[in-house]
Amino acid sequence: MPHAVSRRQLADDLSFSTLAWGAWRLRESHDIANGTDVLRLTEAALELGITTIDHADIYGNYGCEEFFGTAIAAAPHLRDKMEIVTKCDIALICDAKPQNRINHYNTSKEHILQSVDSSLRNLRTDHIDTLLLHRPDPLMIADEVADAFNQLKRDGKVRYFGVSNFTPSQFNLLQSRLEAPLVTNQVECSVLQLAPIFDGTFDLMQQKRISPMIWSPLGGSRLFRDKDDAVAAHLRPVLEDMRVKYNAPGIAEIAIAWLLALPCQPIPVLGTMKPDRLKDATTACSIKLDRQDWFTILVAAQGHPVP
Repeated sequence: MPHAVSRRQLADDLSFSTLAWGAWRLRESHDIANGTDVLRLTEAALELGITTIDHADIYGNYGCEEFFGTAIAAAPHLRDKMEIVTKCDIALICDAKPQNRINHYNTSKEHILQSVDSSLRNLRTDHIDTLLLHRPDPLMIADEVADAFNQLKRDGKVRYFGVSNFTPSQFNLLQSRLEAPLVTNQVECSVLQLAPIFDGTFDLMQQKRISPMIWSPLGGSRLFRDKDDAVAAHLRPVLEDMRVKYNAPGIAEIAIAWLLALPCQPIPVLGTMKPDRLKDATTACSIKLDRQDWFTILVAAQGHPVP
């Protein structure tokens, strides 16, 4: 049975589901052949209470947004049931962008405005619920980004703004120029990637009462596919013991529950393209790890006892 997926309040009139679904694999998954499959998966997520859908302009070599938007256009009533997140500022070398001579970042006002207009067309929507800057740009002029955000807000194209992969200082720099608070910072974290827990990223999020989004919450499937990964190999039996103790469907749900226990109230972004796995993932929301069990997993992940 699916378990209730709670909500995270990001602003007065904006909440995300505690688990989000990420669309970055839509164009490469063997489980998604056409728009009917996209629609079926989206409906399954929404029925489970996973209403926050995470996109980026570059996903699928700039093809995922349009693939998703075309599919959802067949069921326009679904738009009001979801929160669409997308990102911009990464510029990739690919056939879709022949002007790009090198992979780079672009946080210029012109690029941000053009990217949003493209995302709106591709997603077949008149607004984006939350726009994130995808990566920190060494050439970012914070005042220029603020101008772009303010214009997008005034024009009704974007409701809220956030960032992705920003350090605390980068987050604070941009926030210092904005009229409204940034609502999230999407970063990589998992039992195989602990950095945000200790480098101040999640401390800042808790200080500001902001829920960070988490990409690759299962370590890019390293927990399951890489038998030569020493850390993953060490973690698997520990997570399996916890799976048995907490009667979870699999170790993935224990790894997600471990993240959900963090006091910054994170929002893991799930990359699966299988409705059954989304259903299993919802069980993580009802698993409350004992404090010592949480630290047992941390010690296995770090490879040494806490000091």
